[in-house]
Amino acid sequence: MTETPRTCPHCGDELKTWRVPPGASWNDEFFLVCFNDDCPYYRRGWKWMKEQYNQDASYRYTWIPSMRASSMIPVWSDKATREMIVCDKGGGCG
Repeated sequence: MTETPRTCPHCGDELKTWRVPPGASWNDEFFLVCFNDDCPYYRRGWKWMKEQYNQDASYRYTWIPSMRASSMIPVWSDKATREMIVCDKGGGCG
């Protein structure tokens, strides 16, 4: 069985607990997502999305718990979807 990762395999930063938006097609309530703006996966995504789809967007590394697999979530800016990072009562996020 695949163990749930706690860090991004592309940059080593801690993955954050991220609430899946209401109405999304995913069944999970939460994903684990890398929000490091210097992550090479995220950084090279801008060029790839522009070249492949002519879109000003990128993607962030994501772990989907129910599938026990990695994926990505699309983003349109450095700040996009950060409001869905879940923080604990002590103020820590992730």
